[in-house]
Amino acid sequence: MRPYLSIEGIARRYGERTVFRDLWFGVNRGEFVCLIGHSGCGKTTILNILAGLEAPDDGALVMDGHEVSGPSLDRAVIFQSHALYPWLTALGNVAFALRSRHPKMPKSEIEARARAALTLVGLKDAADQKPSELSGGMKQRVGIARALSLEPAMLLMDEPFSALDALTRGTLQDEVVGLVGGGKQTAFMITHDVDEAILLADRIILMTNGPDARIAEIVTNPMPRPRDRTNLHRQPGYYALRNHIVDFLVTRSRLLAGTRPEGWTGRDVPHITPTDPVSSQPLETIAP
Repeated sequence: MRPYLSIEGIARRYGERTVFRDLWFGVNRGEFVCLIGHSGCGKTTILNILAGLEAPDDGALVMDGHEVSGPSLDRAVIFQSHALYPWLTALGNVAFALRSRHPKMPKSEIEARARAALTLVGLKDAADQKPSELSGGMKQRVGIARALSLEPAMLLMDEPFSALDALTRGTLQDEVVGLVGGGKQTAFMITHDVDEAILLADRIILMTNGPDARIAEIVTNPMPRPRDRTNLHRQPGYYALRNHIVDFLVTRSRLLAGTRPEGWTGRDVPHITPTDPVSSQPLETIAP
């Protein structure tokens, strides 16, 4: 059965430089997928292609049986920066998105939904403040509220917490766990943070270094839901999973860069699952 979002052999080139090619993976309905890789492997470009903001040079994207050919309000994006309109209040920024999706909706209902979205991310009392009056974490909350208010079929996130301090980042990660985790929302996120990926993701895609990057592994996260950031590191198997991903980023992502085993195709990416989800033994290293 084809996944809800199917990425089929996409590639991106700039002149003679191939950023990545022959990427095949899928995102199932209600699944949270994270993509990890070093700078230069094309992570943000992949997300822009999924959002319809860029077109792949090869391959195609199919979502819910229809080919993706451009932006859609069914795919909401949360960027690294808050990307808010500075002249609008927090309420106005969320309402602007809602009016774009529901142009015939009464103004009173637009405002009610916008306030409800802000309340959901803890900004009920900041609705009338402009971005210049908000902290960095609050601005990102407005961006999350704006995206969720659209009730998107797919939520796309490009390292949305990378510019925040550790305390604020942890707080927002916890909110995302509650808002979109556990099958409530189909989501795809780019991150450099291994612990963030383990906290949020059902599966973690590991990219080799660029240029000419490829997917090396897709790791299934065995940590049971609901997940609590404060206790996650005490779960059996946590360090085995974390060490496996860190080892990839430190060593194997570089060693595998630019390599294409004979007969390899993007469909041959190994899907790795710990043989014993409750064991703390190291994961078996499987390289293509």
